[in-house]
Amino acid sequence: MPEAAVTAVRARSVLRRAAALLLAAPIAAAQPSPVPAGTAHPELWPPAHSPGLVYAADERRIDQLLARMSLEEKVGQMIQADMSTIRPEDLRDVPVGSVLAGGNSPSLGSTSLRTPLADWVATARAFRHAALEARPGHTAIPVMLGIDAVHGNSHIPGATVFPHNVGLGATHDPALLQRIAAATAQETAASGFDWAFGPTLAVPQDVRWGRSYEGYSDDPVLVTRYAGPFVRGLQGEPAGTSGAPGALVQGGHVAASAKHFLGDGGTRDGIDQGDAQIDESELIRLHAPAYRAAIDAGVLTVMASFSSWQGMKMSGNRSLLTDVLKGRLGFDGFVVSDWNSHGQLPGCSNVDCPAAVNAGIDMLMAPDGWRELYRNLVAQARAGIIAPERIDDAVRRILRVKLRLGLFDGDRPWEGRAGVLGSAGHRALAREAVRKSLVLLRNRNGVLPLRSSARVLVAGSGADAIGMQCGGWTLSWQGNDNHNGDFPQGTSIYAGLAAALRAGGGSAQLQVDGKFTRRPDAAVVVFGETPYAEGWGDLKNLEYQAGDKHDLALLRSLRAQGVPVVSVFLSGRPLWVNPEINASDAFVAAWLPGTEGGGIADVLVGDARGRPRHDFTGRLSFAWPATAAHLPAGAPGAAPQYADGYGLRYGDADPAPLLPEISGVSAAESNFANYLVHGRTRAPWDWQAPPAGAAVGPVARRAVDADGLQEGGQELRWPGSGAAAATIGGPPFDMRMLSNGEAALDVTLRVDEMPDAPVRLAVGCGPGCEGSVDIAPLLRETAPGQWRTFKVKLACFREAGADVGRVDAPFSLRTQGRLRLTVTTIQLSSDPAGAVCPAR
Repeated sequence: MPEAAVTAVRARSVLRRAAALLLAAPIAAAQPSPVPAGTAHPELWPPAHSPGLVYAADERRIDQLLARMSLEEKVGQMIQADMSTIRPEDLRDVPVGSVLAGGNSPSLGSTSLRTPLADWVATARAFRHAALEARPGHTAIPVMLGIDAVHGNSHIPGATVFPHNVGLGATHDPALLQRIAAATAQETAASGFDWAFGPTLAVPQDVRWGRSYEGYSDDPVLVTRYAGPFVRGLQGEPAGTSGAPGALVQGGHVAASAKHFLGDGGTRDGIDQGDAQIDESELIRLHAPAYRAAIDAGVLTVMASFSSWQGMKMSGNRSLLTDVLKGRLGFDGFVVSDWNSHGQLPGCSNVDCPAAVNAGIDMLMAPDGWRELYRNLVAQARAGIIAPERIDDAVRRILRVKLRLGLFDGDRPWEGRAGVLGSAGHRALAREAVRKSLVLLRNRNGVLPLRSSARVLVAGSGADAIGMQCGGWTLSWQGNDNHNGDFPQGTSIYAGLAAALRAGGGSAQLQVDGKFTRRPDAAVVVFGETPYAEGWGDLKNLEYQAGDKHDLALLRSLRAQGVPVVSVFLSGRPLWVNPEINASDAFVAAWLPGTEGGGIADVLVGDARGRPRHDFTGRLSFAWPATAAHLPAGAPGAAPQYADGYGLRYGDADPAPLLPEISGVSAAESNFANYLVHGRTRAPWDWQAPPAGAAVGPVARRAVDADGLQEGGQELRWPGSGAAAATIGGPPFDMRMLSNGEAALDVTLRVDEMPDAPVRLAVGCGPGCEGSVDIAPLLRETAPGQWRTFKVKLACFREAGADVGRVDAPFSLRTQGRLRLTVTTIQLSSDPAGAVCPAR
């Protein structure tokens, strides 16, 4: 090619590149901004579909209902109120679509959670009657009644309480779970409820999370195997794709709720309502498969999580709720939020949150703010902030579920049916589940099974404590105030052992402290975690009884006296118990077995010759930690003590090596709730002097005899010569969830000298940050010299200005006047009964 031609070609090439750059510049500038964190990409998600929910005849009926309903009636359907704050007659003004019985909510007309079945049935009928009564301008839509039937219908006295999910996971038996779900559905329907808030499909990756026991496993494959059977057990098999669907409640079934969508088991540091800081591929791989299985099984409702993904709260994440769940996963039921979770969205409150509806929440769980929320949503719908199409879509989904359940049919053959709640068949099923959930971690020298002719000492705090073996979400939210008399049909672990040994010619002696006069053939020591639910169960590390090893001391004492020791460990998760395992001849992980403690004896006690009546079949569904410090999978030193799937059988060789006893953590890291116990502060909390230059002075303080103990109290004396404060402080703790969950500051004291000025009780949160209330009126109500316990809601301090996300002084008491008190206990309480909010 001539040089001139070459030059021309090169020139044209340069011009083309320049033109391309010029053309590309405006195109690049027009590119969309980067996708915000927490935005899902539906095309990456494997699809699912909802069978048995959409029928042409039902959709035509829904069209007719929507055409008749006013905007107010539609918005009402989108709200769920709690039974403790609403009465049937309120439905005439605010036609809510659903009412739940929250964890601490009694039936109508009762102040006690321990009310009989008949009262719950009467409550259900009263709400249904109010929703369906004929009145001018009213479209009769049945109300849907929900309850946390999370391990049996465990809120109702007399119900069968099955093992919590952490134990059911260890059974590796999906068919058993389906039978348990069917029994739970029958006992729920018999109580007048239509909806059970389960199954929990979390895949806990950090068992410091206090809700870990609600998860079946840390393995998504196992959780997925359970999801479909449990949904089908609660709801029955999904109806076919043609023909009319069968009504569920008429057949002893209830609606299930797959929860908590999505990633609540993957939050950083296992913090409840925290943030899952993981990429989308991990969200899909670990946390989504069980939801696909539940949707494929026809689950009618999905509950959105309190937690966040990549910083975005789930109740406001449109990409996950609408684009993925209702779009890619084909979910045709409705989405409900968790307890006031919508109030945590940016720009929202518990009574004002159009963002949650626009993101895809169909029903807002507004336990106490339902009336004001209703008014605001109506106004926002009229103003176009929420589109009419979004309102109609939400209501269509809710009506679809109500039709599928059979709520428009007044026939309720299971409601109040005698012999269903706590039936012999259901209790036998629960006992079978207990047997299959037990995991044998150690059996040195074949100490198990026990001969049925043996003399056995039964010791430990959990030996004769049905409430402890049931755990949280039992009768009340936290389950920490239950006694054996609350379970008239239940069997404690001691009672089960005693019956089995007595039948074989042996005997069982109950002695909680382990003392004996005649040495027994063996000792069964039952110990472990006391009941808790979310928030209260969150841990900083996994060491059992950090800093207070009284159960370990009992085990060592018995072995030192030559008594073979069988440890039965009650817990909602695997914990670091290497010293306790070393001090045991046999160690059984019994989880939270529920009311049927006899299932323990079925496996531990053999025949008169020591041959097993039932073998151990349970295998770990969570990895058991080798240290008390949580280490992510794959991190150096993260190998578990016992891996998923581990579990000894009778006849297995057990080398029983001594395990390392260095926890690797500080004992003070785990206590956020106990500040003063028997007059002594508990680490990491301690009395703090006012900082130099502070406007308040110190309080005279000395230990005195109180609470029946030597130096069991602290006398606090204010001189009256200027402002002075008594303060307990420590490292900052995040108490936001606790303030939302009705926690209260619980103080036991005696007034020795009445106050002559206002007394400010404060919660501190760093320099210049506190919230305080005046408790002088409470103190003046107390007779001098008389002991009194009072509770102040943690939310009161939040409303008074405290940042409860970083509390570093959970108790501070100051006054300018004279005052003398003796204090024995300062702690957080999960029981809201009697809690007050004094004037600021």
